[in-house]
Amino acid sequence: MTFNDFNFNEGLAEGVRSMGYKTPTAIQQQAIPVIMQGKDVIACAQTGTGKTASYLLPVLNNIHHTDQTQISTLILGPTRELVQQIDQQVEGLAYFAGISSLAVFGGGDGIAYEQQRKGILNKVDILIATPGRLISFLTSGALKLDHLQYFVLDEADRMLDMGFYSDIMKIITYLPKKRQTLLFSATMPPKIRTLARSILHEPEQINIAISQPAQGILQQIYKVHDEQKTPLIATLLKSGQFASSIIFASTKEKVKALTKDLKAAGLNVDAFHSDIEQREREEILLHFKNRQLPVIIGTDALSRGIDVEGIDLVINYDVPGDPEDYIHRIGRTARAATTGTAITLVNERDQRRLANIQQLIDKQIEEVSLPPELGEAPKFKPHSNTRNKGRRPTGQNRNKGKKPNRPKPSGTK
Repeated sequence: MTFNDFNFNEGLAEGVRSMGYKTPTAIQQQAIPVIMQGKDVIACAQTGTGKTASYLLPVLNNIHHTDQTQISTLILGPTRELVQQIDQQVEGLAYFAGISSLAVFGGGDGIAYEQQRKGILNKVDILIATPGRLISFLTSGALKLDHLQYFVLDEADRMLDMGFYSDIMKIITYLPKKRQTLLFSATMPPKIRTLARSILHEPEQINIAISQPAQGILQQIYKVHDEQKTPLIATLLKSGQFASSIIFASTKEKVKALTKDLKAAGLNVDAFHSDIEQREREEILLHFKNRQLPVIIGTDALSRGIDVEGIDLVINYDVPGDPEDYIHRIGRTARAATTGTAITLVNERDQRRLANIQQLIDKQIEEVSLPPELGEAPKFKPHSNTRNKGRRPTGQNRNKGKKPNRPKPSGTK
């Protein structure tokens, strides 16, 4: 199957060719025809499988056939980085179709707000927004969505994790009841299904490889003492094997400390976290995308907010507490059917977390030996993920040595 099989209008087809799209991914093959038929959709597909294009392409194709000067499409995303990336993808795909878009997000100064407000007044075709900034425009009366035809929630699971449920429901009250709603998520916990039931109408359900890393990712672990982590990372980065790398750490403090240490080791790295001004964050991402910055270090917010092709190495400085976060972190590499490497550093405290990840992905991750110059790796005690191993089953032998309290036969006093 190729993108020609979807019979997109010529302007969109030209955009698809210019973006280098050739063969649709599984989620695109299943979602695009359904969306073009006008059905609501709830779709679950792992990160890096082409989710964004799977809803953008049919919506852009349908917009081309309408003649209106109002905002026809609202795309809601959890972070400003994701919103900007979706906007960039719209610009690329819709360049020859004459369709306009605007990214709306918070975190900037008054000038940015005013620029966004003027953009809304220009009646763009597609509005891409974070929940908070969108609500501020809706409640102020600066934005009307009375003519909206398409409503898309991207990374819906992340939005709920970030506490946006009430914001989403408030936004819904400003939308026409007659619309096409598309919900895309990397995971499908019960709260997503609850949300879907409340805002979608007889949706088509699409599920692609839930909670599984892309096949092209080589997953490896190193067992380490904490003091071996930074020297090991420096060794890996200096090996010359990897041109573009992301390192994830669990806290901003660790991100800052690791960035300082790696810079002191002579490496070209930069930190990405919420303490940095928005303009500087955008600059860092631009340098990273342009290959001027080979290594970026961030927290889990980066795992959902960056969409850059060609990343060949992901390093987990520490094991994420939520196995799903592991999926999102390593999903930054091996995107669009390419290959990549994901390395996780595991200390003794992280053994249970590692076991939970391996249980989720149903795979034992390959262990690699430390380079000899870094000293001996720690020898961990065997760890089991069975929570009750070594404990007495509930109610069994709990009263050992005591006379059991048996219920009296009926009728006795």
